[in-house]
Amino acid sequence: MDIRDFLTPSCELLAFGEPTHLAPAFGWVRNELFAQLIEHGFRSIALESDRVAALTVNDFVQEGLGTLDEAMREGFSHGFGDLDANRQLVAWMRDYNEHRPPAERLAFHGFDAPTENMSAPSPRRYLEHARDYLALDLDLASLAGDDERWSRTEAILDPAMSVGATADAEKLRVIADDMLTTLYARTPELIAKTSRTEWHRAATHLTAGLGLLRYHKRSAQRVEERDRLYGLTATRDSLMAQNLLDIRRAEARRGATLVFAHNLHLQRNPGTIRMANMDISFFVAGGIVASLVGEQYRFIAGSMGRCDSIGLGEPEADTFEGFLQSRVSTWGLVAPTTVPPAHTRTDPTPRQGYFPLDQATLDIADAVLHVSDGATSPV
Repeated sequence: MDIRDFLTPSCELLAFGEPTHLAPAFGWVRNELFAQLIEHGFRSIALESDRVAALTVNDFVQEGLGTLDEAMREGFSHGFGDLDANRQLVAWMRDYNEHRPPAERLAFHGFDAPTENMSAPSPRRYLEHARDYLALDLDLASLAGDDERWSRTEAILDPAMSVGATADAEKLRVIADDMLTTLYARTPELIAKTSRTEWHRAATHLTAGLGLLRYHKRSAQRVEERDRLYGLTATRDSLMAQNLLDIRRAEARRGATLVFAHNLHLQRNPGTIRMANMDISFFVAGGIVASLVGEQYRFIAGSMGRCDSIGLGEPEADTFEGFLQSRVSTWGLVAPTTVPPAHTRTDPTPRQGYFPLDQATLDIADAVLHVSDGATSPV
């Protein structure tokens, strides 16, 4: 199966999932696919990384601002700036753009909130960026207080330690919401004074700050632990979905977007993650977006045979991965309908972060991309 056989005229968001963040092969395959997709009208890529931080990467790849080292150090969250495949992607995009007019340049986006399941930063600096853009006289630092009280792990794990439901946090939410209204109300004036790019940069910071306030509010809920954890995971993926929809609006006239993240965030069906010895199920970003845009969204589920670097051995022959492993020598796209019923793989451990293929995922995937060895570059 070739990527050209998989694309449809209606596809605007092509989501390619990886089954674990710890197998480097998927980043290299993603880079190869993106290079191919440019020939079919794709002009942007969105990664599971902080949307605000990614502005630094986009400045570099589109305008040559800063250096590659700075883009990798400051433009990624979750440690993804340390990955060789990401560095190669950013460098290649810069080379591609260097002598092209702005309308033809490739764009880099992050679509994640600046959160982890166990931590989230203070919204202060995001809100202050928007405040300064709007030239408002607001003392946000006094309301936000020390950044560390927001970012410490206890603020997410223990509702009693959370800042999210305090009076100051509530005031910040009202102020942020008012700033968002002001930003839109003054749009023609602001763009005339600055630029459309700077307006979007302010909007991106402001929506990120609001998202953090919502996430911290969820962490402060004094409800059953399962309900609280569900609220946190569902909120993060809903923020991801909103970011993807915003990115598509910005890129709609330029071309389609390749999205790269963990399968868990991109699949159409609900995701399940184990936290605090409980299985937490929730609607994920892919399912939310697909429900809204329909056939414009396509999903490629990532699958892997073995990966010595994380201690994952060969799959059993009677599993979905076992079937694919016997038919794919390096990597390849496979139609889900050609994969026969099989068992779900049981050998992965939690530390490997590998989510095995199952029938539910196959039923909603438009294709499967199987990598036989996740530890090495197959391209």
